[in-house]
Amino acid sequence: MKRGWVWNQFFVPEEMNKSSHHIGQLRSDIDKGNNSFQYKLLGAGAGSVFVIDERTGDIYAVQKLDREEQSLYTLRAQVIDTTTGKAVEPESEFVIRVSDVNDNEPKFLDEPYEAVVPEMSPEGTLVIQVTASDADDPSSGNNARLLYSLLQGQPYFSIEPTTGVIRISSIMDRELQDEYWVIIQAKDMVGLPGALSGTTSVLIKLSDINDNKPIFKESLYRMTVSESAPSGTSIGKIEAYDNDIGENAEMDYSIEDDSQTFDIITNNETQEGIVILKKKVDFEHQNHYRIRAKVKNRYVDEQLMGYHAEASTTLIRVQVEDADEPPVFLRPDYVFDILEGQPQGSWVGVVLAIDPDQRRSPIKYSITRSKVFLIDDNGTIVTTNPLDRESTAWYNLSITATEKYNAQQISSVPVYVQVLDINDHAPEFSDYYETYVCENADSGQIIQTISAVDRDDSIEDHHFYFNLSVEDSKNSSFTIIDNRDNTAVILTNRNGFSLQEEPVLYISILIADNGIPSLTSTNTLTIHVCDCDDHGSAQTCSNKEFMLSMGLKTKVIIAVLMCIVIIFGFIFLILILKQQRKQTLFPEKGEDFGENIFRYDEEGGGEADTEAFDMGTLRSSTVLRAPRSRKRAAQVRSLYRQSLQVGPDSAIFRKFILEKLEEANTDPCAPPFDSLQTYAFEGTGSLAGSLSSIGSALSDQDENYDYLNELGPRFKRLACMFGSAMQPNN
Repeated sequence: MKRGWVWNQFFVPEEMNKSSHHIGQLRSDIDKGNNSFQYKLLGAGAGSVFVIDERTGDIYAVQKLDREEQSLYTLRAQVIDTTTGKAVEPESEFVIRVSDVNDNEPKFLDEPYEAVVPEMSPEGTLVIQVTASDADDPSSGNNARLLYSLLQGQPYFSIEPTTGVIRISSIMDRELQDEYWVIIQAKDMVGLPGALSGTTSVLIKLSDINDNKPIFKESLYRMTVSESAPSGTSIGKIEAYDNDIGENAEMDYSIEDDSQTFDIITNNETQEGIVILKKKVDFEHQNHYRIRAKVKNRYVDEQLMGYHAEASTTLIRVQVEDADEPPVFLRPDYVFDILEGQPQGSWVGVVLAIDPDQRRSPIKYSITRSKVFLIDDNGTIVTTNPLDRESTAWYNLSITATEKYNAQQISSVPVYVQVLDINDHAPEFSDYYETYVCENADSGQIIQTISAVDRDDSIEDHHFYFNLSVEDSKNSSFTIIDNRDNTAVILTNRNGFSLQEEPVLYISILIADNGIPSLTSTNTLTIHVCDCDDHGSAQTCSNKEFMLSMGLKTKVIIAVLMCIVIIFGFIFLILILKQQRKQTLFPEKGEDFGENIFRYDEEGGGEADTEAFDMGTLRSSTVLRAPRSRKRAAQVRSLYRQSLQVGPDSAIFRKFILEKLEEANTDPCAPPFDSLQTYAFEGTGSLAGSLSSIGSALSDQDENYDYLNELGPRFKRLACMFGSAMQPNN
């Protein structure tokens, strides 16, 4: 009998819906059908996934099979003789294969999909490729063969059916729509009926290219600017829009015609054009402007220049507003001249300023800090005093023009006045000449060369003429020769001179200038007669040394004298101030009081710092008692007793203190405010009178002071001083 298994491989389809599915039968060739054999199934899945009929060997699948989870099962089979309990066949292995069915739809594993493509891209431009996968067996028919199709996205996009490549099928403009959603479908079984499908979406964004030029929002802009606005003032803004974005939208503004008055700068943050004033405007000169501005993109690719062939432009009208401006002088400066010596009120010149505004405000003029010139409301400058060129040859003035309607509007102009020279100064010696002549001089001997100076300013070079005066020319010991070069020489006109008889000689020299009219001055030349040696050197001159010393030291002596006068004046002033101070501080001082008052400085001098003051200054004229002769002892004793009972009048004492306090407060020469002042005042009511020694000189020399011993212990010191001292004298 042939031994072996009927099958060693079984095929079972997946996705079975029955609870038990017959797969096949295991049967031994020795099995006669008498139910004496028992079949057993061993291996992974036996008993759980697959079961076997032990009598017939039929195999059943008791679970739903999924090929994608497990496509192959390897099992073992065994046949047992039920009578003997022994295997009648060797254990045999067989395979159960799960055949594929189309139970899995295509899936896109890389979603979500997103792609970016430049706008205006040509047809056929690759956008993105999408890929789906199918879990079914690709080798089993068409279960895993996919086809792609476009459910949404036409007519701008297309997809290749087998590859899933998406391409542009129509030119798109980002400014119209900047992104698209495309839906892709994948079907298995190459799209045949019963095929499964899966879908995905793709976001396609269009990137910007610079295919739009900027365009002004307005075709006309109106702006105003004040004529007083300084250069650099912003007068307005213009704005253009660009449909592009990012760098493609950056723009630059400019003025189409090269304007000298206005300019435009670009605000990079807001992409606005700011119109600024390049140069100040003048309402009276031009009150409105028309300028044309243009705008262009900052970055443009060469291949896109066709979009930017012609720049966008706009018109700007600028109206100049009138402002109240200060007066304007017709000239930047004025130069006048006037002859010196002209009388007061002489005409110098005229300045003129006008109000540049339309209302033409009247102008009033003034001269800043000048006492020499005046100016009227017509701008005419006149003198207030005669001018002296030799004192001041030029005057630098500042003329101020002020609007009468608005005093805040002021302007000024420099005016230069030159004082022209007239011949008003006669020539004079150019130096102090120390001239001497020897006693033994011969006639015709040159003793001095002189020259002259003139303070006037001559158009031509100065030329001086020298002559002796009429008196000296008739009878003179000297003569003069004009050298015609502004110098002259003095010569002796006789032989011999006497030092004893004529120690000093004088000659008068006339000097004339070449001015118009010519001026002449008389100058005296002093000539000393000297005893000379054989060589002509002076040995002894009468008063020459003294005069020489005086001549050389004149300036020094004058300076010393001035210093002495100043010093004496200062001392005299100090004495006067001291005298006034004494009179002010102590106006009631009399000759009859000699007491001292001591002032103590509280700031650190201590009791040792004292200054003596005449006590008489503390007495006013109203309370000053007339000096009395010294009283006798009996009278003094009586008055002493009365003074012990009668005190000073309080009202008079208070009045006295207030008067002195007022004097101290109002007198600037009073002692320091922090000093202590003590006032001694006996009062008018004291019957004892004064016990001072002020009037002692008026008493008799033989006065007896022994009565002081009777006045008690308070007068003991006086009794010792005067009683013992005066007895020997008596």
